[in-house]
Amino acid sequence: MKKLFLVLASFLCVFAAQAQNLTEGKQYVTLNTSPSAQPEVIEFFSFYCPHCYSFEYEYQIPKKVKADLPQGVEFKQYHVNFLGPQGENLTRAWSFAMATGVEDKVKEALFQAAQKNVLRSMEDIRNIFLKKGISAEQFDGGINSFAVTALVNKQVNAAEQFKVRGVPDFYVNGRYRINPEGLSTTSNDAFIQDYVETVKGLLQK
Repeated sequence: MKKLFLVLASFLCVFAAQAQNLTEGKQYVTLNTSPSAQPEVIEFFSFYCPHCYSFEYEYQIPKKVKADLPQGVEFKQYHVNFLGPQGENLTRAWSFAMATGVEDKVKEALFQAAQKNVLRSMEDIRNIFLKKGISAEQFDGGINSFAVTALVNKQVNAAEQFKVRGVPDFYVNGRYRINPEGLSTTSNDAFIQDYVETVKGLLQK
């Protein structure tokens, strides 16, 4: 029991050190907003954003942040409307993916299509979903449903609330924005580690 206590104590000290090493205005910015009702991390992104693609697939920051979250902390990825000709349609399509739990099936294909600028309409987006195994009936019946529209509004309102102007953009507990310019630039690995540790530290504040 004593050994277990010492292990837990050292674990808590590590988290305390992470929180203490964070500097306002460097790794993060405190927002003039109310904290979220539940602990959460939100990433705002766009399928048109090359840096978002790098974050997702080269650096794998969203995956690593999600894997390191304490139990009970939600990780959400919200799409923004303000990039690309199909930005609004992609936000609705992403809302449909969230509502139906098919995000991992369609995410990379949507990224690739948007990055190549081959999307001309919702029909092109619909075809991606169909190729990934979502039935036409499911897509057509759900894309404009009340639940999907509610998710669209939730993402749009959140982006407005946080005054998101660029992506990728991470927010912790509705109170803190990660400032990537203040993170380590010695190497990609150091930057990634600093990003993950900053999120973890802010969750302790």
